[in-house]
Amino acid sequence: MGTGEWHIEKRSTLREDSFSEREHGISLEKGPLSITVLGASGDLAKKKTFPALFNLYRQIKYVSGPYETEEGFQLLDKEISDYESENDHREGSRRLFYLALPPSVYPSVCRMIRLCCMNKCMFLELSQVIVSCGDGWTRVIVEKPFGRDLESSEQLSAQIGELFDESQIYRIDHYLGKELVQNMLVMRFANRFFLPLWNRDNIDNVQIVFREDFGTEGRGGYFDQYGIIRDIIQNHLLQVLCLVAMEKPVSLKPEHIRDEKVKVLQAVNPIKDEEVVLGQYEGYKDDPTVPKDSNTPTFATVVLRIHNERWEEPIDNAFPNQCCVAGVPFVLKAGKALNSRKAEIRVQFKDVPGQKQGRNEFVIRLQPSEAIYMKLTVKKPGLEMSTVQSELDLSYRQRYQGVVIPEAYERLILDTIRGDQQHFVRRDELRAAWEIFTPLLHRIDDGKMRPVPYKPGTRGPEEADALLEKVGYVQTHGYIWVPPSL
Repeated sequence: MGTGEWHIEKRSTLREDSFSEREHGISLEKGPLSITVLGASGDLAKKKTFPALFNLYRQIKYVSGPYETEEGFQLLDKEISDYESENDHREGSRRLFYLALPPSVYPSVCRMIRLCCMNKCMFLELSQVIVSCGDGWTRVIVEKPFGRDLESSEQLSAQIGELFDESQIYRIDHYLGKELVQNMLVMRFANRFFLPLWNRDNIDNVQIVFREDFGTEGRGGYFDQYGIIRDIIQNHLLQVLCLVAMEKPVSLKPEHIRDEKVKVLQAVNPIKDEEVVLGQYEGYKDDPTVPKDSNTPTFATVVLRIHNERWEEPIDNAFPNQCCVAGVPFVLKAGKALNSRKAEIRVQFKDVPGQKQGRNEFVIRLQPSEAIYMKLTVKKPGLEMSTVQSELDLSYRQRYQGVVIPEAYERLILDTIRGDQQHFVRRDELRAAWEIFTPLLHRIDDGKMRPVPYKPGTRGPEEADALLEKVGYVQTHGYIWVPPSL
């Protein structure tokens, strides 16, 4: 890399006309806080990090300098130290480094932070007696993608792990900061009527969907290095799957929640090629930054099956070479240049005997127009005894008028300051996720699986709809959910 740019965020006093620390649970009595964004001139920092920081603090000081040399980090340390010396930091200085950088430079940047920029854990009083600094800390936020496969991810984790403890590393996935994703555990485990229903006896299939109605739009060169599976499915959608499928943790402590997520990932069966559909939208390779022979999928539907008592049931089979289990398929689907933009979780329940109107569904709309609704069969108003599909609806804009839902990055940066790792990816969780997808990704990289072309503005390849039907999804024709108006 040539040069990098840092944004240093400093905050030490409470102002009534700015962001409320009391409201968001931030304690600034523990010493001065500095947030340094490395790679501040990049697309990620401009679109995600800076807006979140602006909402949190509304002060901005900007420092520019190289991030690949020791001299540059010494300059950075001096800038932060000058700020800290102006404030009482007997309770310890707190330093947060956000790496909005390519993963390839994480190890070298982390090494420089460790060498030059750690928090000052001691201070000298007037009596010249050295005293412990109390609650000071240094923490590092790293962005996805965390490698390209299991091997590269493990190598990256090992390199960073030599420099920082796991408690200092925050692997951020902004989907874990979304309001309705965080609501998933509460809905599942705090509502009695979900507990007996949330299993293979009642649920037929689960879809976790991410759709965009635009293509790569100038990011083709970057996107082509990763593809839709690495960019969206292996991290965002797989994190959501964990919350949908996990067992109830023994407590709401971050480590107990993350333990259950790891157990789910470790129970996922190997992906079968016949339960994968890849697509690439027509015109993708017209981008001059994309190779003309690119095999990178811009669309993928992948079926995962979880080998545990909740989601998979054994069946009798006299033929040992055939599959001997049946259970709930979890369909992860993501694509670009489709006919709509949305992200949602759709839990479809099994048929009611004798009922032909349609299946019950529980839907969580993550974006846009955040909502939770249940699709169910009711009597059609009128004199006749006929049925119709309707819904019980919790639309956030209507129900919580005047309530500002924080942006995901804003919420996650606050969690980092608090030291709460619940909504961040642990190292063994990352390893388990890569173990699921690495064999499939290698088959794609080697050209053994090729994407099907599809037209922009459509639902994607027709083969994907056929796969959904094959694994049991039943679409209710003629029914469309309409968000309630204010």
